[in-house]
Amino acid sequence: MTKQQRLWSRYWGIRDDHQNGFATSIVWHLALRRDPLAMTELGSTFERPGRIADSFSQEGLAYRAFRHGHPNGAQHLAMNAFNRRDLAGYRYWLARAAKSGDRDALCELRRFEVRLPHTNARRIGRKRPHRRADFL
Repeated sequence: MTKQQRLWSRYWGIRDDHQNGFATSIVWHLALRRDPLAMTELGSTFERPGRIADSFSQEGLAYRAFRHGHPNGAQHLAMNAFNRRDLAGYRYWLARAAKSGDRDALCELRRFEVRLPHTNARRIGRKRPHRRADFL
């Protein structure tokens, strides 16, 4: 097991299995070493999205993770664009995520729904109820 794998194991143990320790410091350590998954995980701990130009904002970290080959970073950018009511940006980042191999983004791009079931969609007036297809 490499050091990076041990750190991820420790992080998931702290976060999901309620082990002792601080998960945020581990994910900061991994993000500073340009681990793409750590960048998206760290970005999701921030309260506000920020801008892509800000290196350690939610959007900046997601963009850098996408540039390092993690398609989930583009998915994060798409959801941030949706929450800003920027549907063109939402479609753009969904297409980039789908092109880089994210199957969920491809399905979402094919449907291209302007109403979604998540909590933030309610804040901008674009909430819809859950459907059976959301859980497949």
